[in-house]
Amino acid sequence: MVMPMLKMFGAVLIVLAGTLAGLQRARQYADRPRQIRSLIAALQRLETEIKYGFTPLPDALRKIGAQARGPVQQMFVTAADEMSPPNNRSAKEAIEQAMEIHGSNTALKAPEKEIIRQLSCTLGTSDRSNQTTHITLALQQLNQEELAARDDQGKYEKMSKSLGLLLGVLIVILIF
Repeated sequence: MVMPMLKMFGAVLIVLAGTLAGLQRARQYADRPRQIRSLIAALQRLETEIKYGFTPLPDALRKIGAQARGPVQQMFVTAADEMSPPNNRSAKEAIEQAMEIHGSNTALKAPEKEIIRQLSCTLGTSDRSNQTTHITLALQQLNQEELAARDDQGKYEKMSKSLGLLLGVLIVILIF
């Protein structure tokens, strides 16, 4: 009597684990476009700060980080902290450090991270017009990545949910 009950409990746990794995994967597909949009909004604010605000870069990054949400917020605040004393890192080093620390907490993929890395090479090292030109280019590239992320979300989000459940059921069938 106890043995069939334990088997049933184990089967439910396996199906639940598969379902949760599928839901987690689906959430990543849903989070990616949202985080890219948040990154785009943050870069638009940075462009405004550089172009019109004459704000020092660490202060601008901190201000933008305070307005952003989630992992994007953490990346900008960390980058600002890395550029400020006692670290005094360059924008490139600070942004790379922030992405290394917080990159795994985001749904951003390699293309978005590479766009930000390329942008970080020009931040703080060139004049305002050159920096705003590079930010505009980065924004265009991020808009393209957002479209691709939305497309992926549409294709794979529902499928991931279903596959998680089906994988759990398949494992139960194979084991029992």
